[in-house]
Amino acid sequence: MTTMHADNNNSPEALNNQVKNVNTVPLVIIAPVRDEADLIRLTLDSIVQQTVHPVEWIIVDDGSRDNTAEIVQEYAEKYNFIRLVKRPDRGFRKVGGGVVAAFKFGISQIQHTDYQYIAKLDGDMSFGPKYLEVMFKEFANDPKLAAVSGKVFREEDGQRIEELIIDEHVAGQFKLYRRVAFEQIGGFVEEVLWDGIDVHTARMKGWNTKSFYHPDAVLMHHRLMGSSDKNVYRGRLRWGRGIWFMGYHPLYAIASGVFRMREKPFFIGGLLIIAGYIGAALKGAPRYDNLEFREHLHRWQLGQIKNLFFKKEVR
Repeated sequence: MTTMHADNNNSPEALNNQVKNVNTVPLVIIAPVRDEADLIRLTLDSIVQQTVHPVEWIIVDDGSRDNTAEIVQEYAEKYNFIRLVKRPDRGFRKVGGGVVAAFKFGISQIQHTDYQYIAKLDGDMSFGPKYLEVMFKEFANDPKLAAVSGKVFREEDGQRIEELIIDEHVAGQFKLYRRVAFEQIGGFVEEVLWDGIDVHTARMKGWNTKSFYHPDAVLMHHRLMGSSDKNVYRGRLRWGRGIWFMGYHPLYAIASGVFRMREKPFFIGGLLIIAGYIGAALKGAPRYDNLEFREHLHRWQLGQIKNLFFKKEVR
């Protein structure tokens, strides 16, 4: 990973001036994509219509077999901050670890090495033109803010449904980081639930992380969360195995499964999360090998459960 450069232009005033007065911000976006031809124009259009642009947007084609690369190249020829890079086809979609491996490959391709912010973006998202502008105002207002996102929604039966995450977490679909914080946590791990491990690691190291609702910063997700293998039931089981790996406390794992029963597939989805967790536990499956992290996670999770008595929700 590249060495962090001096963060001399990181004051609230400097960032606000960047947003107001210039076309770009010191941001590099990396988008690992695979077979996203049906949706990626939504993401491409969302970024090119932003009120501020990144200095570099690296789209990593991770072995697509459709015309994803051709669509990206069409945009790259029009916008000089977009760049397509390709990785060899591994022959299958590797959930969790695969997207992080592609993201890390993208980091190795960065040309603007003096960037101050870095983001991982999925190729199945859309959002309004002021999304980045709103996010950078949050960074300007909180120098200890490591990562930030808007809230995530999807269209379902003509309605906008929120994909619920607590305010301390950051949406994995568009995870925007302050570079110094990203490097301090060691980046993302190549495992399922990498997007939970990073947030808790950042908070463990004294940073703040947040997601929040703002009308100009709504993230629309055009694929059901946990369904990238085209089978949402298998995805929920995988989710349960993932929270076992991450180190969830058993009580919080059960509470999380119960909470997710309100989402489609109703009841059974949450039950499968719990079953996946218990199954991994009974098999003695590996866990994230960081005792300090797990102790921090358990303290936080037990605190969340305690807050239930004060009408706060575990998600």
